[in-house]
Parts: sequence; C-alpha cells; structure tokens
Amino acid sequence: MVGVAEGVAAAPVGSPPVRRVRPWPLVTALALTACAAAVLLLVGTRWLNESAVQAWRTVCLAITVQALPFLLLGTALSGAINAFVPAELFTRILPKRAALAVPVAGVAGAVLPGCECASVPVANSLIRRGVTPAAAFAFLLSAPAINPVVLTATAVAFPGNPAMVVARLLASLATAAVMGWLWLWLGKEKWLRGILRHGHTGHRHGHSRWNEFRLGFQHDFLHAGGFLVLGAMAAATFNVAVPRSVLDTFSGSPWLSVLFLAGLAVLLAVCSEADAFVAASLTGFSPTARLAFMVVGPMVDLKLIALQAGTFGRAFAWRFSTATTVVAVAASVLIGGALL
Repeated sequence: MVGVAEGVAAAPVGSPPVRRVRPWPLVTALALTACAAAVLLLVGTRWLNESAVQAWRTVCLAITVQALPFLLLGTALSGAINAFVPAELFTRILPKRAALAVPVAGVAGAVLPGCECASVPVANSLIRRGVTPAAAFAFLLSAPAINPVVLTATAVAFPGNPAMVVARLLASLATAAVMGWLWLWLGKEKWLRGILRHGHTGHRHGHSRWNEFRLGFQHDFLHAGGFLVLGAMAAATFNVAVPRSVLDTFSGSPWLSVLFLAGLAVLLAVCSEADAFVAASLTGFSPTARLAFMVVGPMVDLKLIALQAGTFGRAFAWRFSTATTVVAVAASVLIGGALL
C-alpha cells in the first residue's frame, strides 16, 4: 500500500507530460475484423447464410452491445473519480485497517448498478487514487453481483424463490471478501506496478479538470473496448461450437453440474443483469449448480479476464481469475447447500 501511495504521489506538478494513449487492443480487434472481411471477399459470402455463422454473429454482437453501455458508464465514472473526486475522500470513508476495508468495500459494491465492464475501470481508478488494492478488488467483484438491478432480476427470474436471491447475495459477498483478504495475504505489488506507473494518475493542480476527465476517459475506453470485443468474439465462438447434447451429459451429476455451469459462466460471458434468466432456463441442473453459474459469471468470464489483463496486467488477471473461480465455486456449494 505504501508503494501504491508513493506511485500516486509521484505525479509531476510541472508541465503536463505527453500522454500517449495506446489503443492496441482496439486496433487488434479492428485488424481481426478487417482480416475476416478480406477472407470474405476472397472466398465469397454464400456461407454467411449458414445458421452457425448467423448465430455466432448474433451472440458476438449481443454481448458487445449489451456490455458497451456499462463500459461507457464505468469509464466515465472512472474519469470523473480521477478528475473531480479528492483523493483523501476514499481514505476517509474506508476503515484505516485494510482487513476491515475489504468487507466495507464489498458491501459498497451494491450501490453501482452496472456489470463487470463498469467495475474494472472504476476499481482501477480507486487504486490510483490511493485505495488499497484489496478493497478495490473486493469492490470489483461485488459490484456486478449484488447491485439492486442484478438482485431484482434474480428475483424476477426465480419467482417465489427468495432463497435464491439471498444465496446469491451471501455467496457473492463472501467471495469478494475472501478474495480481498487473500490479496492482503498473498498479493504482490509488482503484478500491478506497470499499470500504476503508466496509468492516468488523476487531477494535477493548475490543469483543467475537464481535460483530465477527457484524457482518463479516452485512455480507459480505448484500452478496455478492444478487450471487450475480443472477449465477445471468444464467447460467441464457444457458444456456437459446443453442441447442446453436452449440456445434458453433465446435468445428471451433482458435482459435475456445478463445475460445468461454473465453467460455462466463464465462457459464455453473459452480463450480470441477464445471467439470472439464463440460469433459470437451465432447468435440468440443480439449484446449487445454477447458483454457481450466477456467482462465478459476474466475477470471472472471458471478457472480464480480457478487461483485467488490459487494465491490471496479465500476471494479475490469470492468478486473480483462477483464485476467484475456486473461491466462488466453494462459496456457492456451501451456501447453496445450506439454503437451496
């Protein structure tokens, strides 16, 4: 935490440094799209009428369009935090002890009605403003899982079953808190050092706050937008490639069904506002398995891993995503077994 605070305080106060936005993820996504278009021109477009290709295109577009408004919300909120919110505000709100700040930040995630696409840039902004990473990561995990919009959607998707809503709330909060405490215990600052050094560090005295907001928004959106597109493409590919019969194979085993739906949540990358309706449609699976689908999905999926890799670095993303998946599955089994 000392190193993080020093990294934020080291921002120069003289002439503003030249800010180079590196939109390579977005450029990569656009390049892949251009390559696909070139292939179509070479081989013809007759095969575009195939149902599988149409399904892939629909799923990819649906994931991107569904997540894009929340990504815009998150990057705008991130830029606003950097430019307009005093850095000392967060240290005043959160408890001084990092171990206590983690559950408080997890509960605070309930106030942001957005999906994981919004929580990643906001958590990044909180770290750059001096919040301990453990608390910021607890917020990152809880915000897309326990906000009022998600809980209301869960209640609508499972009518007459309030235990499912309570189980989702408790399992998600438990996962967020445990991951925050695990970061305090095992997390290493070097996994974040490159991002913190090159990231936007907030308002500098003597410079326009609106200009700082524009720079922060531009950096975060260009960086995260490309990873969102790449994640949506990967999720759509799995959605089309895996046959429906595979779902029926795993639904008969209580343990395999939990692991399968947890993995399915990672690969499908359904937005947290919609995943309850997908889970409700999987009637062949046990309630605990469907709970695991709803707990894991908002915390670990393909587009979220890509967003975390682009924001915090690949060293962080793979370690954090793997540990989060294990903790989320364990919390779902324990709490689902007790309540459902």
